[in-house]
Amino acid sequence: MNLALKELRRRPGRFGVATIILTLIAVLLMFLGGLLDGLTAGNTGAIRAQQAGLIVYSSTSQDSLPRSRIDPEQRRQVGDLDGIGAVGGLGSVQLGGRIEDRGPRDLVPTVLFGYEAASNGLPQPPTKPGEAWADDTLKAEGVEQGDVIRVGPSRSPVEVIGFVDDTRYAGQSTLWASLKTWRGVQNENRPDARVGPGVSQALVVQASGSDPADLADRIDEATGGSTSSLTEEEAIDALPGVAAQESVFNQIISLTVLIAIIVVALFFALITVERIGLYGVLKALGAGSGRLFAGVLLQAVIVTLIACGSGALAAVVLDTVLPVGSIPFIATGSRLVGSTFFLLVAAVIGCAFSLRRVLRVDPATAMGGAR
Repeated sequence: MNLALKELRRRPGRFGVATIILTLIAVLLMFLGGLLDGLTAGNTGAIRAQQAGLIVYSSTSQDSLPRSRIDPEQRRQVGDLDGIGAVGGLGSVQLGGRIEDRGPRDLVPTVLFGYEAASNGLPQPPTKPGEAWADDTLKAEGVEQGDVIRVGPSRSPVEVIGFVDDTRYAGQSTLWASLKTWRGVQNENRPDARVGPGVSQALVVQASGSDPADLADRIDEATGGSTSSLTEEEAIDALPGVAAQESVFNQIISLTVLIAIIVVALFFALITVERIGLYGVLKALGAGSGRLFAGVLLQAVIVTLIACGSGALAAVVLDTVLPVGSIPFIATGSRLVGSTFFLLVAAVIGCAFSLRRVLRVDPATAMGGAR
């Protein structure tokens, strides 16, 4: 072990190529993870902001918020059940927004939500018609508090009274208004999808001491099967493209880890070949194969940690300098730690390919070959 550390200190150049390559792999791995987290956050922020036990859609909507309609009778049936804490309506409409002092064709994609239930992610709904909280990604478009955004073909005015964080939906910035404002904007700009008084697209249900899965079954039974109740995680998975997006990125990340295994295996296999004579001498002096392999493993771990530290630093710097609303990138601590763990596992697996060669070193043969 001491020899391995001394070699790292005295001959760092020998490990330079491996460190550079692993650093590039670490940067790529953490960038992919941050990009996945950013895209997922941009698609699911509006659902996560509800902090709901359940989200109730109509059964014919295929768990799609724009297709769903919940009428007042269904809401009453849900609210009358035992184990229900609070029930709030939720509605959305995706429209282009026109920002003051910009051209009439210069539209910003927005999603206007109508809601009733405040949470840690959302303040109380605005009390005045036509007012809304705006997601802070709209700041990148030059939107400030007090600005009026005109949404949809009818150019319905929506005044921004403040900003909220991490509430995007389908990769678009959001506006959060009362259900009354939402119904007005929906009916003005989507006459083919008009909604009547008391109608919402979904219900945000807080469970009061009940198991969410059991409560979901009871809600759907109470409404005669006219609703489809999902937990927050199920509602997120039901969003279009989220599951497929995560699957694709996870496959790319897995391939990147596989490349790291190959890099470590090839590099330390070459190092082991160069050290055959040295290993023969050390074995003749009484060093065991396990001790020799432990030295190789220690060097691989240290090189990998240096690479991961550089990659994590690059990811944090990128997350810091990127303006809000630009590239969907988030460097979370859990992602950086997870990426480091996977690369360390890759280093251990890669080193394992050198174990067989270390075990087979014969002192007499190796020393004879060295001469």
